[in-house]
Amino acid sequence: MYPGEKNYKLKTLTQKFAVELVNHHRALADSEATAKVFLHMLKDCKERGLVDVSHLNQLRGQVDIARVRPFHATILVRNRDGLRNLYRLVSMANTEYLHRVPRLPKSVLAQFREGLLIGTACRQGELIESFIRGKSIDEIEAVCEFYDYLEIQPPSHYEPLIRDELLPSFEHVREILRQIVDMGKRLNKPVVATGDVHFLDEHDHVYREIFLQSQKLDTKQPPLYFRTTEEMLAEFSFLGDDARSVVIHHPQDVAQLCEDVKPIPDDLHTPVIEGAEEEIRSLSYRKATEIYGTPLPDIVEKRLEKELHSIISNGFSVIYLIAHKLVTKSLSDGYLVGSRGSVGSSLVATMTDITEVNPLPPHYVCPNCKYSEFFLQGEYGSGFDLPEKACPHCGTSLRKDGQDIPFETFLGFDGDKVPDIDLNFSGEYQPRAHRYTEELFGKDHVFRAGTISVVAEKTAYGYVRKYAEEKGLVLRNAEIERLVQGCTGVKRTTGQHPGGQVVVPNYVEIYDFTPIQYPADDRSAETFTTHFDYHSGLENCLLKLDILGHDDPTVIRMLQDLTGVDPKTIPLDDPDVLALFRGTEPLGVKPEEIKSVTGTYAIPEFGTRFVRQMLEDTRPTTFSELVRISGLSHGTDVWLNNAQALIREGIATLSEVICARDDIMIYLIQKGLEPARAFKIMEGIRKGKGVKPDDEVYMREHGVPDWYIESGKKIKYMFPKAHAAAYVLMAVRIAWFKVHYPLAFYATYFTVRADDFDIALMTKGRDAILAKIDEIENKGNAALPKEKSFVTVLEVALEMVARGYRFLPVHLYHSDATRFLIDEREQALIPPFVAISGVGETAARNLYEAAQQGEFLSLEDLQTRARASKTVIDLLTELGCLEGLPETNQLSLF
Repeated sequence: MYPGEKNYKLKTLTQKFAVELVNHHRALADSEATAKVFLHMLKDCKERGLVDVSHLNQLRGQVDIARVRPFHATILVRNRDGLRNLYRLVSMANTEYLHRVPRLPKSVLAQFREGLLIGTACRQGELIESFIRGKSIDEIEAVCEFYDYLEIQPPSHYEPLIRDELLPSFEHVREILRQIVDMGKRLNKPVVATGDVHFLDEHDHVYREIFLQSQKLDTKQPPLYFRTTEEMLAEFSFLGDDARSVVIHHPQDVAQLCEDVKPIPDDLHTPVIEGAEEEIRSLSYRKATEIYGTPLPDIVEKRLEKELHSIISNGFSVIYLIAHKLVTKSLSDGYLVGSRGSVGSSLVATMTDITEVNPLPPHYVCPNCKYSEFFLQGEYGSGFDLPEKACPHCGTSLRKDGQDIPFETFLGFDGDKVPDIDLNFSGEYQPRAHRYTEELFGKDHVFRAGTISVVAEKTAYGYVRKYAEEKGLVLRNAEIERLVQGCTGVKRTTGQHPGGQVVVPNYVEIYDFTPIQYPADDRSAETFTTHFDYHSGLENCLLKLDILGHDDPTVIRMLQDLTGVDPKTIPLDDPDVLALFRGTEPLGVKPEEIKSVTGTYAIPEFGTRFVRQMLEDTRPTTFSELVRISGLSHGTDVWLNNAQALIREGIATLSEVICARDDIMIYLIQKGLEPARAFKIMEGIRKGKGVKPDDEVYMREHGVPDWYIESGKKIKYMFPKAHAAAYVLMAVRIAWFKVHYPLAFYATYFTVRADDFDIALMTKGRDAILAKIDEIENKGNAALPKEKSFVTVLEVALEMVARGYRFLPVHLYHSDATRFLIDEREQALIPPFVAISGVGETAARNLYEAAQQGEFLSLEDLQTRARASKTVIDLLTELGCLEGLPETNQLSLF
């Protein structure tokens, strides 16, 4: 023993004993702590209703999917329950677990696999990846236990693995496939040969290469085309007798496990609102009797009963009631609602306040004693065209109404077509309308209608050009065109309908119809959309509410606020207003002063150059003629090379040519054609299918002129008369303000519709504005789209200054943040801060709010209080808004 060894050993033993004591103490503390935690866990489990270990096994923490390597898998649907689970899984993959691409934790797939068959997929599946990673056969068999069937693809499909040196050779691939076949036998799982098909024919590979190139991905791809049975047998001949099993027999076995299941149900599923049928009936009759008295005129009662029978018997009452609630909510909040489409063909829609368009024949009705007089022979195109008349019973001035629109154009001849009610809400009010829908049905039952955007021909052309350039290819024009056509129409991205909301009844789930997702995979979006495009079949089984945002109701509301005039009281037959649509006299200017023969600048639907030319050709004098022009302007091949030529050549007048789809049915019935046949002829023409030979003979037998039949053959699409009437109602009201409250009209236009504004130019007056218009127009087709849209704003500004009004400069203390203000004393408009190019809405609001707090002491004070950037200060300085303001708050004494 060396010196000190005894002491060393004693010291070591002492330390060891001390450590053991400490460890023993720690173990006791750990046990005590664990027991206390366990007691808390038991208490928590009891509160959550977890009473056995199997329940505990269902608890899972959130997986960080961004850090987990994903595998591909194939999912087949066995039955309706499986389809519902598939839609649920696709939804979760596109929402909860979305990370760059849709993905799912394996545990979630296991949780919802009932009614599904799960296959191992392609070379990127877990099975092939296990071979690549060098797992043992036992480990690989354990992986296979999760799957219902094992998939193998032709050896050529694994070429990228050889190219990337993950596998040494094709012989090695074939050996792996042999092992999978043997494994399937041992595990009693079918091994199925699949194609991993990405395109139909072998020569189609070039289209996929073009898209891969556009995304800067590797364009070297295996032959992923659809092979015939014989081709598949040849690919797997190395398996010997097993080839027929994997190519023919096993796929048949798997297919027989799957029932025929429709992806989207056929039956309409509308929300349930107790008493909807009675409420719609009572609402309709209540308003009808308020207008027409008791008893109702025969024509009104028959029309109401006919419609109510169709609506109630087909289960459409709830659709009407929902639209009624949305519109009345908006009206109660002070915003008018415009209807779109053919909903104005329904008198029930009119009587329940869904639309302002009255589809009855033109008529008088007395607001006092309820006397009524209807015109049933086509004497007038619109009730608003009737001459002024006093009630023969009580002398009260009679109300005029009625647009003469058949109900059949909305719900079909048999009244069983699912109603599509489109409503134009103010853009300011649209989000509130959407929230109200969620309040009515619950957020989990309201989704935005999904859309699918495809590659346009112009975009495809760019892809092909880039592909050829990067591949060094010189392609003939015919080959470029072939490639462009092959790429056009391919899915590009997803989106959402601008206002369409899909309502799911509370007795079903959204997964009974479609998966859901974020629009364009944008996780920041506040809403979910249907995974399927709404028009892929969802419109036949789910109710879609079109709650659209539109400028017209916003304009009407602002005009009402500025003038105090209720837009519903505006006369729709004001001679000066109607004169705007054929001349400039009501504006007090000459056509050459404003570069337009008509006075319809900034009148919705009538202000474009195309429609102004129509007005010049037709010279309308009545409301009904404006409705006809609206129909002509929104159709395809209805005006150009059709009605325009007929009118110019004197063959027919504006009141005779085909303008809207409803015109056809009404005209043919008046000619003596059987109503059902007239309806079918109208449907054929308005859908662009022309006139059938037997219908042509039938029409001639009843005196329908040749020019009318030939006109019908040219038409590709037609506007519904109800939609045109709703547009004209808004247009005439806005035009009334233009004539009678011009400054309010221009202030509203520039606030709501003018996205581009040049303050420096506008304040210089007529000559400067006119010069700018000429400068842009002289560029012709070389003018940029932004310049062309700016011409529209300049034309309205030119008209305003020609009428004797002007623009004042932006004023630091008098300008609003976003609205043009009226200066009655100067007969001028004061532009808002946001009208300054380069000043955004937030900066404009900051400037306005700071100015309301009092005068600025200096530029420094302005920058601090308004949080204004140097750019904003420079822009204000350039416009002369900051004259007289010192640089800083400091006073100089010397």
